[in-house]
Amino acid sequence: MSEDFLKVALAAKEAAAELAPLPRAPKDAALHVIADALVAGSAEIVAANALDVEKARESGTSEYMIDRLSLDEARIEAIAEAVRQVADLPDPVGEVIRGNTLPNGLELRQLRVPLGVIGIIYEGRPNVTVDAAALCLKSGNATLLRGSSSAYESNTVLVRIMQEALAGTEVPAGAVQLVPGLTRDSVKQLMRARGLVDVLIPRGGASLINSVVEESMVPVIETGVGNCHVYVDADADLDLAIQILINAKVQRPSVCNSAETLLVHAAVADTFVPRALAALAAEGVTVHGDARVAAYGDVVPADEEDFRMEYLSLDIAAAVVDSLEDAVAHIRKYGSAHTDAIVTRSVSASRRFVALVDSAAVAVNASTRFTDGAEFGFGAEIGISTQKLHARGPMGLPELTSTKWVYTGEGHLRTSEGTVLASAGARLR
Repeated sequence: MSEDFLKVALAAKEAAAELAPLPRAPKDAALHVIADALVAGSAEIVAANALDVEKARESGTSEYMIDRLSLDEARIEAIAEAVRQVADLPDPVGEVIRGNTLPNGLELRQLRVPLGVIGIIYEGRPNVTVDAAALCLKSGNATLLRGSSSAYESNTVLVRIMQEALAGTEVPAGAVQLVPGLTRDSVKQLMRARGLVDVLIPRGGASLINSVVEESMVPVIETGVGNCHVYVDADADLDLAIQILINAKVQRPSVCNSAETLLVHAAVADTFVPRALAALAAEGVTVHGDARVAAYGDVVPADEEDFRMEYLSLDIAAAVVDSLEDAVAHIRKYGSAHTDAIVTRSVSASRRFVALVDSAAVAVNASTRFTDGAEFGFGAEIGISTQKLHARGPMGLPELTSTKWVYTGEGHLRTSEGTVLASAGARLR
C-alpha cells in the first residue's frame, strides 16, 4: 500500500470517527457551505473540466460520454442545489428502526449508525464526486473517492473546493478524500484496504462493477448496469406508449435508467410497431429488431447481444412477444434488474407484471427515467443498486447506514436461573 494512499485512507478513518457522533445541525451547515463554495468556484471548475473534455475528444470518446463528463455553470448550480436538498433531508443517523421492552425489563433499540469509511469507484461523471460526498457526509460517513482518469482534473478541483469549505465548519475536512493516482493500481489499493475502508460502492459499466465485485477484499454494495425495458401490453393506450417510449429512450440516452429494449405484445404489433419505428427514427434512434419487428420496417437485425446491451446511445433493441408472460421471460433472460416498465390500461396486467418482474424498480404507465434518487425525493443518489442485500434501487441516506443494537437495563445480570437485578440503584437518571 503506497504512502500516498495510506495517508488519505487514515485521514478518512480519523474523520469518520469524528463525524459519526455529530448531530444534524453542523452537518447541514457544512453542506450549505459546500454548495455555496461550488457556485463561487464555478469558473475554476469549468476550466478544469474543459481540460478533461478536451482530452476525451482527442481520445475519440463518444459525444454521449462527453455529455456525462461535461460541466458548465448551469450544471454546477444544479449540483450545488442537490447538495442543499440533501441538507434539507431528515438525518437517518440515530433513527430507531425498532425497539421494545423485553419480558425481563431490558429496553431494546435498533438504531441507524454510519457505515464508517465508504470508498466509491466510478466512471466519467464528475457530479458523482459531489453527490457522493454530500450523501456520505449527511449520513455521517467519510468517503474515499476514486473517479475515472477522464475526469481527474475536474474531480481534483471539486474535492479541493469541498475540503477548503469544510475547513471552516465543525465537520472534519478529511471526511472527503480523493484517492491519489491515475492508474489501476490506485483502484486495487482501495479494493484491498480492508480495515481502513468499511464498504466499497462501484458505479459505472459492467466491466468496472464486475471487477470490483470479483477482486475486492472490502465488502461491496453492487450497483448495476441499466438494460431497462418498456413493454407495451395488449391493452395499452398506444398514444401514451409512444410518449413513454420516446421519453425513456431519448430524453437522456447516456444514463442507466434510459430504455434499451422495447417489447410489444403481438395483439397490438400491427398498429404500434410501425408508429414506434417512425417515432424513433424521427428522433435519430437506430432500432435493432428481431425478425417480427423487421417485418414492419427497416431495422438492424438483432442478435442475442443486442438484447443484453446497455447502449447508452440512440440505439434500442426491439421484439414482439405473444404474451405478458413472454415479456417477463424476456426481461428475466436479458435484463439487468434495474428498471422495467409496462404500459397498459389493465389493472390485472399491471399487477401481474409488478409481481413477476424481479427488478429494483418497476414502472407502470411511466418512463423508466424516474428511477433516480432526486426524482424519488432522496436528494442526490450514491448509485442504483440491483442487488438484494441491504440496499436496492436508488441509494439515498438510509442505504448509507448500518445499525447497532442498544439495550439498557437496571443492573441486569444473566444467570442460569434467569435474569436478576444486581442493584436497584442502577437506573439511569
